[in-house]
Amino acid sequence: MLNSDAPLLSGDALRQRFLEIDTFLLAQQSIWREKPFTQLRLHWEADFPELAVWLRARSLADAEASHSVPTALPAPQPFTDWARQAEQLSSVGVFPHAALRARPARMQNGIALRKWQQIEAFAGAVQGGERQYFASAQQWLDWCAGKGHLGRYLAWPTAQLECLEFNSELVSSGQAISQKYLSQAVHTLCDVMSSASAAPLQRSDAVVALHACGDLHTHLLRQVCVQQTPALALVPCCYNRIQAEFYQPLSAAGHASALQLDRDDLALPLTATVTATLRERRLRDQSMAWRLAFDLGQRKWRAIDEYLPTPSLSAQWFNKPFEQWCLDLAALKHLVPLPKQNWLELEAQGWQRLAQVRNLELVRALFRRPLELWLVLDQALFLQEQGFSVAVGEFCATELTPRNLLLLAWRD
Repeated sequence: MLNSDAPLLSGDALRQRFLEIDTFLLAQQSIWREKPFTQLRLHWEADFPELAVWLRARSLADAEASHSVPTALPAPQPFTDWARQAEQLSSVGVFPHAALRARPARMQNGIALRKWQQIEAFAGAVQGGERQYFASAQQWLDWCAGKGHLGRYLAWPTAQLECLEFNSELVSSGQAISQKYLSQAVHTLCDVMSSASAAPLQRSDAVVALHACGDLHTHLLRQVCVQQTPALALVPCCYNRIQAEFYQPLSAAGHASALQLDRDDLALPLTATVTATLRERRLRDQSMAWRLAFDLGQRKWRAIDEYLPTPSLSAQWFNKPFEQWCLDLAALKHLVPLPKQNWLELEAQGWQRLAQVRNLELVRALFRRPLELWLVLDQALFLQEQGFSVAVGEFCATELTPRNLLLLAWRD
């Protein structure tokens, strides 16, 4: 759902909200940094036993039903207080959408419906309201463009478009599509992290990036300032895909914060999912339940009561019986031979623990949106410090994509 009553964040409100969220996250970091998947007991359970017992008694189906909106869960205190604060701090407005000219129906060919709807919402938000600069842009730059669907939608029918993409197959495919609808589009094979992206940024009127990951979007933010790009529309994604061990704040307020975020912390906003199919959810649950069962077993087999990281496994691994899966994984981790096991009981314990883990994770889930907004506001404040006018808000409903925070910046 969209929060149509809240205002967009801009001007002094950007820094004020950043500082409020910063205070909240710092005060409760001992809560949201706990990881139920790797810890049999969480430290906060001793402080809030009623909440812990209540959550552990719920089913896996209960947890799934609360996943998208954890703030609505009527859990014992202090859960409801945390939820109320998280909702207030995460409240942002919705960008007004322009009524854009209909694109040729064939332009949607080969694009998943959800992706097409995201593109339509992004374009409507970027060109809506009073941001006439975006509406009149004649030289668009699509950053990490893939096949250039977003840039082509915005530039159609007469504007110039340049698409930067690292994958040569996507460049070739995108160029072939553009020739059908936008003759003035250029698809360039480019590592956007290199100096080759400087000239395109310099000659563009507006650069757009929908779900650019980690270092790819923070590098873009720095470069639009260096190259004096007039305008930027960015929807960040995958904040944890960075080379550094910790997030490197961009703004003065970010640098002044005592909050240090590692890659695990940066992955917290990404735990909200709305797009997985039933088959994908079943495989995810099986994978997690079996890993949790294996974790219970390995603590006994090694006589070391701590989590043992295991590698990512392909879907084919889960076509095996549970016993064989455990034996193969144990061999992979050099734990063989294993003592005799009651495999049915161990698997059942894994599923039971999965239900507990999912429900305990609802506490962390309260903080995923405030943390994401902290990151986006750090980026917005950085652009504001560099002379941009900046607005932050939602461009679509979370049901379309949980990564729905849009940062618009333009030079007056």
